[in-house]
Amino acid sequence: MAMIDEPLYPIAVLIDELKNEDIQLRLNSIRRLSTIARALGEERTRKELIPFLSENNDDDDEVLLAMAEELGVFIPYVGGVQYANVLLPPLETLCTVEETCVREKAVESLCRIGAQMMEQDLVESFIPLVKRLAAGEWFTARVSSCGLFHIAYPSAPEALKTELRAIYSQLCQDDMPMVRRSAATNLGNFAATVEAPHLKVDIMSMFDDLTQDDQDSVRLLAVEGCAALGKLLEPQDCAAHILPVIVNFSQDKSWRVRYMVANQLYELCEAVGPEPTRSDLVPAYVRLLRDNEAEVRIAAAGKVTKFCRILNPELAIQHILPCVKELSTDSSQHVRSALASVIMGMAPVLGKDATIEQLLPIFLSLLKDEFPDVRLNIISKLDQVNQVIGIDLLSQSLLPAIVELAEDRHWRVRLAIIEYIPLLASQLGVGFFDDKLGALCMQWLKDKVYSIRDAAANNVKRLAEEFGPDWAMQHIVPQVLDMINNPHYLHRMTILHSISLLAPVMGSDITCSKLLPVVINASKDRVPNIKFNVAKVLQSLIPIVDQSVVEKKIRPCLVELSEDPDVDVRFFASQALESSNQVMMS
Repeated sequence: MAMIDEPLYPIAVLIDELKNEDIQLRLNSIRRLSTIARALGEERTRKELIPFLSENNDDDDEVLLAMAEELGVFIPYVGGVQYANVLLPPLETLCTVEETCVREKAVESLCRIGAQMMEQDLVESFIPLVKRLAAGEWFTARVSSCGLFHIAYPSAPEALKTELRAIYSQLCQDDMPMVRRSAATNLGNFAATVEAPHLKVDIMSMFDDLTQDDQDSVRLLAVEGCAALGKLLEPQDCAAHILPVIVNFSQDKSWRVRYMVANQLYELCEAVGPEPTRSDLVPAYVRLLRDNEAEVRIAAAGKVTKFCRILNPELAIQHILPCVKELSTDSSQHVRSALASVIMGMAPVLGKDATIEQLLPIFLSLLKDEFPDVRLNIISKLDQVNQVIGIDLLSQSLLPAIVELAEDRHWRVRLAIIEYIPLLASQLGVGFFDDKLGALCMQWLKDKVYSIRDAAANNVKRLAEEFGPDWAMQHIVPQVLDMINNPHYLHRMTILHSISLLAPVMGSDITCSKLLPVVINASKDRVPNIKFNVAKVLQSLIPIVDQSVVEKKIRPCLVELSEDPDVDVRFFASQALESSNQVMMS
């Protein structure tokens, strides 16, 4: 402690460690900057530590990244917001380094500091910093400057505001594509701070430059700007300025730009309003759904339900549904998968008749798709269709497909079906469930894959909860208990797991009369894994059954297991005995 009080100690150690060859030492030192600053005090931090960091020419990106992050939260250590400007020089240097993630972190820290600075300090220190970076000889400084304008602009006097808009306009036409990309990325943030008259003139002029850029990497970032600017403009201005750009972008020669449009189109529709969406954006969207690049079709197919919600059902049936039919047989499995993940949501939009007539055949064809992900995506959203077409029709048309998928060769498909069964059971009702799906639920308990057996045990419990103990006693418990004699020990373990899940649902009487005898019999099994699972199950049954049953049946069995030759069996039996002692004491 005495050493830290020594006034020169922290800065001396920091200097030594920051010059050390070992990168880990340098990193640790940077991460302890706040501790060192506290030890030095606010004044010495401003006069010694920050200037030293400004001159520190470490070339390791990890150290620089840590420094950029630390400085962003350093205002309290230099004496509060009135001294915030002393933090700008080291961060300005970090804004010019070559490594992108260091520059981005430095910009983020500068934005955080700038947001807290007083207006006068912003004008005197922050805005000149932005101007210096924007005029930087090396492109990295100009790239960084684009992310700072939205902090600098609101506090600037009128003359400086005009200058800042002019500088940003130059950055949008910079020789380096990286600078133009940064300008396109940050245009939405900057535009949000600019006054409405300048927004229509200056910002839209910059936006036009970026949308006509010869680099597709700049144009695709301008697509994101469409949605951001659309929200700032009046609907009529949006239709005049943004809409033609979107329509052009949807036919851009670069598939990456078209991909971005497909991804953003839903937000763009919200920006331009319902009328232009119907007249201009529906044809653009149809083009994207039929694009010759699979990636564009994937992005467009994934948005088909959201897009249909904006339209009225007639338009969706007339224009979008024919494309959906084509996509359901697309050559790319990823396009079909993207469509399958959202197509169920179209049912509530189109209504019952159109769903039965048009969508149901598409669902059925996707349910039989050779690619498991496509089938999975359809199964997981079946409840959305049920709400629209009713259970009778669903059971007639989709149930055969579900039964087929319950035996699918891909275990993840079987797993998805199991997880859907309780929902299906609640919708189909007891009678229908008994006829069709009861046997399947028992079959899954003997599956080759552990995840399926585990899910099947949980499924049995959820069905017992859904239909009640009496139904379970009749239809589930006898079949489950019969399997305890299965020759494969893994299947016997699954039954023990099922019993531990069923017991709380079935209640004390059935547990004592039907489930407990089976568990106690299993304690004589020759496989140690079964025996220690018996101990675990007995431990879980102690709180459910009466105290007398614990004394007469459970404890003697556990005592016997606690003397077993196998160390694991003894361990779990002792644990269960301990648990029973605690229950008795309480």
